[in-house]
Formats: sequence, C-alpha cells, structure tokens
Amino acid sequence: MQEVAQATLPTEHGRFRIHVFESRLDDATHLALVCGDLGDGERVLARVHSSCVTGDIFHSSRCDCGEQLDMALSRVAAEGRGVVLYLFQEGRGIGLANKIRAYALQEQGRDTVEANEQLGFEADLRDYASAVHIFRLLGVKSLRLMSNNPKKLEGVADGGELKIVERVPLEVEPGVANRRYLKTKKDKLGHKLSSV
Repeated sequence: MQEVAQATLPTEHGRFRIHVFESRLDDATHLALVCGDLGDGERVLARVHSSCVTGDIFHSSRCDCGEQLDMALSRVAAEGRGVVLYLFQEGRGIGLANKIRAYALQEQGRDTVEANEQLGFEADLRDYASAVHIFRLLGVKSLRLMSNNPKKLEGVADGGELKIVERVPLEVEPGVANRRYLKTKKDKLGHKLSSV
C-alpha cells in the first residue's frame, strides 16, 4: 500500500485532506479523508466505510450506507480531528454487478444474506487489512471507531497493530425501504442496532 496523491477537499460537512492509496497487491484504490491534525495518533475518531454506489452516490433508501457516510463525515468535522476511510469493496466485497443481482433476488423475497449466498458468495467478503495499513501510514495508533458491526471491529483490530478504545454507534433511523435490510444485519450479521 502506498500513498499516491493528496489534496484539500472542502465538503458540505467541513474541510478535509483527501489521501489516495493504491495497493501493490491487487491494484485497488482506497481513500482517506482526514480532518485536522491527528497529533499523537491516539483516540482518533474514525469510520471505515465500504463503497456503496447506490447509497453513497444515488442516495438509495434500500440501505443505510449513504446516511452513515454523511453522519461520519459530519461527526469528524464537528470534532475537528479524525479520519473517514473509503474502501472500494462494493456490496460487502461481491462487486457492483453482483450487488445489483442480489437486489433483484431481494425483490423476489430473499434477504440480503440469502441473496449473496444464492449468488455463491459468503454473507460478507470484506477484508480490513488495507484499512489497518492506511491507518498506520497516517500515524493512527488507537481508534474510536464509528461502526455497528462487531466483525468490522475485529477485522480492524486483528493482529493488534491498532487498538480500538471505543465503539461509537452510527445508527440510521429505519425507513420503509430499509427496515428489513437493517433487521437482517442485526439478526444474521450481528450488527448492534437498537432501532429495529
């Protein structure tokens, strides 16, 4: 993993420095939006966000991704110090085309886990090794990680290179279109969600 570019990125949430990282292993490109001075790298408010074209760009109400990304950027900007990593691993790692195929299966009655499995995938194929490497390159040593997903916390803390000192909930109010999706994340994937 190496940093290949960076620039200032003013957003509706605040001013960030955007860092672009490329993996030498798989040619993947990932982003880090950094707000403020990370200082000693301790207790950094952070979010590890996997790309979601439908939610992040088109504001789909089928999921909570776009709202979570906005909340994370807003919280980091309000605190004046933190990192939002944007990892390109669409559809819990199955890719955009397969994610849309999974959507079609959900329209036939499958939940998000059943749809992935019917397509021949595990429920979640994401890997957080890139996130750990990027945090290290940014000088981050310990995190207050915004996530509802216990497996993400385990993945980021795996190997002991980063310490997670706090899990910060990042819950979105359920709507008509995403209530079943959120309930499936809670019931089948173990997400810590109190509103469904």
